[in-house]
This record gives sequence, structure tokens and C-alpha cells, in this order.
Amino acid sequence: MGRVTERRRVIRVRDGVVSARPDTLVAEEPLEIRLNGKPLAITMRTPGDDFALAAGFLVSEGVLGAADDVQSIVYCAGATADGVNTYNVVDVKLAPGVPVPDITLERNVYTTSSCGLCGKASLDAVRTTARFPIADTPPVRLTPELLAGLPDRLRAAQQVFDRTGGLHAAALFSEEGELLDVREDVGRHNAVDKLVGRALTDGRLPLSRAVLLVSGRASFELAQKAVMAGIPVLAAVSAPSSLAVDLAAETGLTLVGFLRGPNMNVYAGDERIALHSGV
Repeated sequence: MGRVTERRRVIRVRDGVVSARPDTLVAEEPLEIRLNGKPLAITMRTPGDDFALAAGFLVSEGVLGAADDVQSIVYCAGATADGVNTYNVVDVKLAPGVPVPDITLERNVYTTSSCGLCGKASLDAVRTTARFPIADTPPVRLTPELLAGLPDRLRAAQQVFDRTGGLHAAALFSEEGELLDVREDVGRHNAVDKLVGRALTDGRLPLSRAVLLVSGRASFELAQKAVMAGIPVLAAVSAPSSLAVDLAAETGLTLVGFLRGPNMNVYAGDERIALHSGV
């Protein structure tokens, strides 16, 4: 609801000089995601774009694939003892006829702001549930020069990061390098969910001509989210995990890591990158 930042008192030490001052911090609060009224997951997130976050999470879980799959997304019971709504509980109601997944105790997941769905999914599960097979889409062709310019453009669009220094970001770019959307969150997987959820509600899935850029590392769950949204290229400014590379190779995802200026590592799907030499 707009509680993106909060103020806290801090003691600063600078060159031996001690002072007290207020500091701006990124907000972090739990969000419970319910599906047809039943609890499904809890994630630690930066408040804002909560409906998009919930929708994007359900895309990555294989529950949603189009805007018509959703009947409604609403805030629901999540009040404090004095009756104030915390806006920390979201219920997604599926449209009639949309299959409801089996929600069991084993299915319920708790996601943190740092790791997302660690260890929950498998390569086989993603490959069999992906609605938008990347290998079946017309190939995107990118130059290293285009990729090299994306991190600076992402950084320039991070408005809240400038005030807090504590947010991850994810952005969608067109194959021509146009910035399509950017989202920030204390968790990079939440930032991606917000992007994908917004694309779902706008009727833009699959994102078969888009490039997803994330701050930090490229973990398995980020590769999973890219695949489930039909995104053919995932780039990160830091390292990928081994399982992310395996998933990219299995599904045809182009995975780029250590994207810093003109330097980058292409871990999978190099056919989409117009490399000139040394290959």
C-alpha cells in the first residue's frame, strides 16, 4: 500500500565523528498469498504491487497463464488486534473452470526475501509444467553491445534504491533494448513476480520477445520464473547457480551472468547472442 520505505534512528560514525540522524530503510513485511481462500505461501516482500506479486507467483507455480484465469485478487483478513488492516494478506480467486492445484501441507511454502522457493522445484517439474515452451518461439537475436548497456539503464530506473541502498530490481527489456517495465523489492524473486504478474494482468504473456535482467545472482527460482513466463533470455549482473544453468540448458533459456559493461559470461543458449569471435 505504499509502505515502501520507513525511517529509523541511526548512529553514524564518519571519520571519527559520531552523530545521530534518521535513516531511510526499505520496508520488509510478510505477505500471505491465498488461493480461493486457502493459504498457499508466505513471502517476505516490500509492500506495493502486491496483486501483481501474487499473480506472478502463481504463474511461476503453473497455476495461471492468462489474465482470464483470474476472477479477482483482493486484500482480505489480516487485521491487527485493534482492527487495523495490515494489507498483508492477498486472496486470488480463480475463474470458473481453471484447475485448482492440490494444496497440501507439503505444498505450502514459506519464501524468504533472499532465497525464494529454495529446493522446492525440480528440473522435471518445470519442464513438464511450462505453458510457453521457449524452444518453440521464434529466436530472439541480441548483440553483446545491447546487453552491455542494460545494467546501467536498470540502475538509473531504481528510484527506491537511491534512497535506501537495500533493494533488488528486475527489469524487462525488448529485443531492441527498450525498457518495458522495472520493479524493485527486498527480494529479487518478488521483483520478478511483480513484473510477470503485471504482464499477466495486461495480457502480455508469454513474454517471448523480452529480456529479463535481474540485479545480483541468477538462482534456480529466477530461471524457473523466466521459463514459466516464456521469457527467452535471463541476464544477471552476478553469478548463476549450477541448477539455474542446468534448467536453462534443459529448457532452451539463454542465461547470461556477470553482465558488467562489455563483459559477460553466456552459460546457456548462446545461439541468441551474436558473438563475433573466440567461440
